[in-house]
Amino acid sequence: MKKGRLEAFSDGVIAILITIMVLELKTPHDTDWQALRPLVPVLLTYVLSFIFLGIYWNNHHHLLYAAEKINGKILWANLHLLFWLSLIPFVTGWMGENHLAPLPTAIYGVVLLCAAVAYTILQSLIVAQLGANAPLARAVGKDKKGKLSLIGYTLAIPLAFVNQWIAAGLYVLVALMWLIPDQRIESKLSE
Repeated sequence: MKKGRLEAFSDGVIAILITIMVLELKTPHDTDWQALRPLVPVLLTYVLSFIFLGIYWNNHHHLLYAAEKINGKILWANLHLLFWLSLIPFVTGWMGENHLAPLPTAIYGVVLLCAAVAYTILQSLIVAQLGANAPLARAVGKDKKGKLSLIGYTLAIPLAFVNQWIAAGLYVLVALMWLIPDQRIESKLSE
């Protein structure tokens, strides 16, 4: 199976998710700076989620660029990833509207954790299909960033009930870790 349809479908889903999130932002009725104050948590949560979706889109693009063909397992693994990503607008709104209340902040982390696990599964299936000596397998290596992400989300979920600012800080830390351009795949595929 060729990968073009999978790429196009995934790109479309991620674009729709970003659009849904921005449509959830409520326009203030007043025109002064004070009117924006209650929207700050919602806007900051939106920015964080936009960054996460952008990171997934970017990494998904690189991952599929490396794939030579697509099989049924990869299709289902991709749908699994898109399912968890599709929940990001919901948990973004819930956490932002409730000003980082413990439960919404923890559930935000659960969705991020499940998306990370789903991405790891997709990556593993593509690597397995290409073989252990493929450039993608060498590029991914031990996937330290992926493992650190899983640890960060796993720690943040229970910490949301202790101090939701620490949990949110861990989410930001994971995003920053991935925001730094990751040249592993690009560099290995250009060899």
